[in-house]
Amino acid sequence: MAAKSKTVYVCRECGYETPKWMGKCPSCNSWSTLEEDVRMPVASAKTASVMPSTLSVKPLSKIDATDEQRFVTGIKELDRVLGGGIVKGSGVLLSGDPGIGKSTILLQICNALQNKLNILYVSGEESAIQIKMRANRLGVESDNITVMTETDSQIVNNYILSSKPQIVMIDSIQTMQISELSSTAGSIVQVRETTNLLLRTCKSLDIPIFIVGHVNKGGDIAGPKVLEHIVDTVLYFEGERNQSYRILRAIKNRFGSTNEIGVFEMNESGLREVENPSSMLLSGRLTDVSGDCITCVLEGTRSILAEVQGLVTATGFGNPRRTATGYDYNRLNLLLAVLEKRMGIYFSNLDTYVNIVGGMRLDEPAADLAVAMALVSGLRDIPIDEKTIAFGEIGLSGEIRTVPRAEARITEAARLGFTRCIIPKSALKQISNCPESIELIGVSTLGQALSLIK
Repeated sequence: MAAKSKTVYVCRECGYETPKWMGKCPSCNSWSTLEEDVRMPVASAKTASVMPSTLSVKPLSKIDATDEQRFVTGIKELDRVLGGGIVKGSGVLLSGDPGIGKSTILLQICNALQNKLNILYVSGEESAIQIKMRANRLGVESDNITVMTETDSQIVNNYILSSKPQIVMIDSIQTMQISELSSTAGSIVQVRETTNLLLRTCKSLDIPIFIVGHVNKGGDIAGPKVLEHIVDTVLYFEGERNQSYRILRAIKNRFGSTNEIGVFEMNESGLREVENPSSMLLSGRLTDVSGDCITCVLEGTRSILAEVQGLVTATGFGNPRRTATGYDYNRLNLLLAVLEKRMGIYFSNLDTYVNIVGGMRLDEPAADLAVAMALVSGLRDIPIDEKTIAFGEIGLSGEIRTVPRAEARITEAARLGFTRCIIPKSALKQISNCPESIELIGVSTLGQALSLIK
């Protein structure tokens, strides 16, 4: 007797599973996000014990890794994030907010590779005319690019098997569906099964595939978490809608580092590479203004200078406001507690705002010292010297701890014309070749650093 299929309900926001439907997800507390999913029965032990006649089994020492081939797009910022180019047979998931530039960068990849590869561009959201209008704006024109406006995954899969393109673009996975499944397009079942179907086909033919995925209201990639696990690379576009700068970040990468970022600027002709992000982030900066400090953070192999702004004002409410844009909110509260407990500088009756200019997000603890100095500068209304840069991690005791690759940060600061650098005193031992144009000031406590604001 054949085993029956099992029905479960899966939250499309967090992937929580439950055997019965509920209006509110117990895991992420989202309403009306549980969707029906049918699980097929597992094969019996007798069936599972049957081994195929041919298995692809080799000793590790006999496997030749020299055959790995990458398609270099020529878009340096994208190649940097991917780890050197597009790997044959890889699956890349590209996600980001609506209007951030996902479809634009796909067409620009087509433009970069159109003379080398046969490309299949599948769109379930736009008509062929709409794609052509964007292609004309970006200057994309080639017979090697085939446009297919289709939402049936089986039809797309069969076309890939018959035509064997050298690269495939799917825009977007939420519009694709398998007709045999009863659920609607964009549901967890459709997204998962469609992705599995297309990835299996492309990997068997060594065809790289780019898949565009939408995000939910929380900013995470829509669909089950398994979607991120089955692909090789997950790229995420970051940036504010009202700003022209975009940051491409790798959340997962089986063929390279996840620390690298690519910086782009959106203009009328598409996404333009920004090869010097530090100059871009510091452009338009006002001098002789309190509450402003420059820091240097590491993004992979790249040192990036960022402007930290701090504003402190008297509160008009019972509880003071704490706002952080581009900086971790909990980290801000920690620094305020250290300033109050160790330095006697009180913010308990003051509204505190921290902003990282240019849409950058600083996750590295090396930005702690610059944030603290910007807040104290704003509180005292004393500007920090415009040619001064500061970086260092602040501990709960008020000590300034060392950060990795201090010499690379100092070299980048000197290249952009900064003449004074406030760094952890313990980092001075790591520096062997310091540019003569910059003065190094080592500090071991937060008090020593704040005494330089005068």
